[in-house]
Amino acid sequence: MQRAFDRARQILEETRGDKRTRKNEGFPSTERALPSLGSPFSIPITQNISSYLGSRNPFAGPIDPSTESVWLFDNTAYRPIHPYPHSPQPWQADFHAAFFKKETGKDVSKAVADIADKIGLKESGSEEERERGERTIAQRLQPFIDVVAPARWAEVRLPNGKLQRLGPGGRSATSRQIVSFTTDHSNGEAVETDAVKPELTPHGPMLTTFAEPEGWMVISDIDDTVKVTLTPSPVGILRTTFLSAPTPIASMPALYAHIQSLLNPTWFYLSASPYNLYPFLRSFLHANYPKGTILLRDASWMDLSGFFMSLTQGTEAYKTGRMDMVHNWLPKRKVLCVGDSTQSDPEAYGNIYRKNKGWVKKIFIRKVADVAEMDVQEKNTSERFEKAFKDVPRDVWQVFEDPNELYAAVNALKST
Repeated sequence: MQRAFDRARQILEETRGDKRTRKNEGFPSTERALPSLGSPFSIPITQNISSYLGSRNPFAGPIDPSTESVWLFDNTAYRPIHPYPHSPQPWQADFHAAFFKKETGKDVSKAVADIADKIGLKESGSEEERERGERTIAQRLQPFIDVVAPARWAEVRLPNGKLQRLGPGGRSATSRQIVSFTTDHSNGEAVETDAVKPELTPHGPMLTTFAEPEGWMVISDIDDTVKVTLTPSPVGILRTTFLSAPTPIASMPALYAHIQSLLNPTWFYLSASPYNLYPFLRSFLHANYPKGTILLRDASWMDLSGFFMSLTQGTEAYKTGRMDMVHNWLPKRKVLCVGDSTQSDPEAYGNIYRKNKGWVKKIFIRKVADVAEMDVQEKNTSERFEKAFKDVPRDVWQVFEDPNELYAAVNALKST
């Protein structure tokens, strides 16, 4: 039911541009041809039914280290803002966790073979290279086939030593809760929070970055903004997600390093990808860009058609909603938004500028012109950008092709 609800919401939020892109690039036909990965709810009936109760589930229990695991997502701690003069408030942060069954033992060979066939792996390279490619596909596919573990909770140890229960997870086996703590931290400081039983967290502890109310903040898209993804093409998405070594967009790591040294901002990476890709994206970002909080969709798709839908349906509404959430946390920060032209970044950034006047100070949009499958004439027209940024001052937004074009504009932000 939860998956049906998530899909219905995405369909309702789908824009005309989404529909046109999906039709032109053949997403519906590709989705129908993709293999099913099974049911995410191969769990006892009590856990299954009670998961509808979410955080109020009286039947929830502690996570079992021998058969289950928990992912802890990096977050940003902030101080709540009062509308009247007030002493600094205690830190608080959105603690986000996802619960899974370990080693479900599902046979993914058919799905691996299907993906390998669609991306042309069998027709290229030696047999050894094909085998290596299939192992990579199987490894990256695993988070999509792991059975979720709703109705579970786990304890973590906060920076002050206090134990905090996270969960229980709801129908999608994820939990979100605002946690307050009184320890003293400086702006930009980062601390790790791990489960009381570290063996529960296969991807390690969460990293909490502390952000005072004022200063700079960057909200950056991921796919085709900082990472080569080829989002207009279903086959391109399959290849870059499940096979290719993740590749940064040329010159973007150097640009982001310059922004970090100049503005010392808090970083948020915003993507419409499902949270199944969190470990993959986190390792890529940590290797190439300043560390920050990664915001992904909460839905866990155990079929690849749902994965495609996450990336291509309702992304404008989803991203606007996530930025609203960040605005509620840090309304006094000065914001730099960075995105690209392949999907709805211009429209989402235009929405958030108009909705929260004065919050967004600068918007950079990468004009993607090197994707053969993309309708460049539609995505990169001046008319599209003018419409997306209606009522946004022309000196606030800038379209670029080479990141090296942006240094002067970034340097000017120092005095903003």
